[in-house]
Amino acid sequence: MKFRTHVEPPEPMRGLEIPSHVVAELGEGKRARVVITINGHTWRSRVAIMRGRYLLGLSNANRNAAGVVTGDEVEVEVELDPDPPVVVEPADFARALDDEPAARAAYDRLSHSQKRKHVHAIESAKKPETRVRRIGTALASLQDE
Repeated sequence: MKFRTHVEPPEPMRGLEIPSHVVAELGEGKRARVVITINGHTWRSRVAIMRGRYLLGLSNANRNAAGVVTGDEVEVEVELDPDPPVVVEPADFARALDDEPAARAAYDRLSHSQKRKHVHAIESAKKPETRVRRIGTALASLQDE
């Protein structure tokens, strides 16, 4: 679906207002996962609701890549994102999960955001011993579930 809108200023949120009829036509609820294209630049996001308006976030990186600035009127193409969100497990964490079937089963039941939280904690470790400790902490918390 295509629609025209303006690139909004950074307050309260730099973004693009998406008409409510477009959200309804997407048919996946008010916070649908979508693929957005402006000027040939495409990215994935989710419809946001702020102050009763439907918005698509527009980061500085995406704004620059699409060649738009605040105040521009743009044509936006939006479609449902056909791919479910995927969290890529680091190899060492994946091996540890596979070695503990109960932890693997618990991890596989987690929401996307909870999986991302575990992976981020592990990947943000600066020292190898911290990474190992965080993997152990993740496994322990998963086995308790």
